Amino acid sequence: RPPRSTQSRSSAASDVYKRQIQAETDSLLYALDRGCFNNIVKEAAVKKRQRYEDFLQKVEILASMDPYERSKIGDAVKTVKFNKGDYVVKQGESGNTFYFIEEGEAIATKTLQPGQAPEEVYAYKAGDYFGELALLRNVPRQANIVAKTDLTLVSLDRDSFTRLLGPLDEILKRNFNRYEKYM
Repeated sequence: RPPRSTQSRSSAASDVYKRQIQAETDSLLYALDRGCFNNIVKEAAVKKRQRYEDFLQKVEILASMDPYERSKIGDAVKTVKFNKGDYVVKQGESGNTFYFIEEGEAIATKTLQPGQAPEEVYAYKAGDYFGELALLRNVPRQANIVAKTDLTLVSLDRDSFTRLLGPLDEILKRNFNRYEKYM
């Protein structure tokens, strides 16, 4: 219900949270006050940001970015895990995600001759990245990426990639040469 103008602000705010809840079975309920909840959320956010900042500063392509720019990337990335043998991306599918390898190894395979099995064309290790071709050129994935070991990736969606890595656009394009012989 909307607060009445004669109520104090704290009284009005507490009325908003008064609800009657009835359990259908015996239950145990835990409650956190606002301050405790905010501390937990803030602490988790700080730990996440620090973890990603530590990792991102080791990525060669991001070396020219200042800490503030890397922290923005750290806020936007997500961790994704794959098991050995899993396909991270498949040749020909649309690409909307950019990846950094945090832990593990992966290989790129590509069908070079129609009707033939894909061949290994590149090997990735921690600190390497992939997925930029599809995002920068707006083309389908040019190769399969397969987890050679259990793999932990840090991913960035297309919108975040464009917004946050725009200043690296030319550097990323310059590095296309590592793929040229397979295209």
